[in-house]
Amino acid sequence: MVTIHDIAKKANCSAMTVSRVINNTGRISDATRKRVKAIMEEMHYVPNAHARCLTLQETKMLSIFVPDITTPFGALLARGAEDTASRLGYRVMISNTDESDEKERSAIRSILSARVDGVIMVPAGDSSIRHLELLKIHNIPVVVVDHDVPGMDADAVLGDPAEGSRLLINYLIQQGHQHIALLNSTVDRSTSRLLERGYTETLLLHGIEQLAPIRMDMKDLDRACEQTVEHLLQLDPRPTAILAANYRIAATAIRALRKRGFDVPTDLSVVCFNDLEPTYLLDPFMTVAAQQAYEFGTLSVQMLHDRLQANAQQSRTIVLPPKLVVRQSCAVR
Repeated sequence: MVTIHDIAKKANCSAMTVSRVINNTGRISDATRKRVKAIMEEMHYVPNAHARCLTLQETKMLSIFVPDITTPFGALLARGAEDTASRLGYRVMISNTDESDEKERSAIRSILSARVDGVIMVPAGDSSIRHLELLKIHNIPVVVVDHDVPGMDADAVLGDPAEGSRLLINYLIQQGHQHIALLNSTVDRSTSRLLERGYTETLLLHGIEQLAPIRMDMKDLDRACEQTVEHLLQLDPRPTAILAANYRIAATAIRALRKRGFDVPTDLSVVCFNDLEPTYLLDPFMTVAAQQAYEFGTLSVQMLHDRLQANAQQSRTIVLPPKLVVRQSCAVR
């Protein structure tokens, strides 16, 4: 293995000079810098990242916590973060938490051991405040994404689920729907609470009676959707539309409806918050309030970089509004 001493010997300089070239520190002439770099390339030298970490007290590694990298939101967020991190000279390490407090806690312990420069986190829920406080104790900056955690003091890039709910409910009302059901996830996270708020406030504004929001068990979604769809179909009057909190709930509910011989949107319309992946084989394609998932990733890395470079003092919050995307899953009543 080639070492800096081998480079120094061939370049006729000290090992300290080679180290300064590698770390881009100290005052070195352009000629010396070019000569050392040329020899490093010639000898196929690869700097020791661990040694560099000890010298500069940085790893150029960021950790990203997402609920599920296979979802459209998780994939686009991670891609936006990785693209921006690469441009700024960082590598990324991605952890899937499955919105599990236990998995999130385990991932936190791993990054404290591995040493990372900063963390981008989609919190598992309100209980994530303990993990945010632990990162703060260890002086690891964090940017919270998508879920606002009560009591947190951190930079954040958030969506606006209440506005997304308003966009979708207003669209359904414009299409003549008066009986609209909300299939939500559990309310131990801000996105679910805000989605319910938008649903309730919009129906109230239009003088339309709301159905009690149904909170789905995301750990056993197939069973939850089967039971919920069966319940909705027994109501009188029966709902003419469903607002689903995310694409997994929407897709699973549509499968349960089709299993019972109901067509979407002819018999019942379905819309959802957050977008589907472009290749998702679901016909008709969903009308959605789409979040700017890629931009969540790019902005969170930029904010974290600013924090690491001491370019930010106060905690900052950026809110990205959703966009209504009308497709074919909603029929006129």
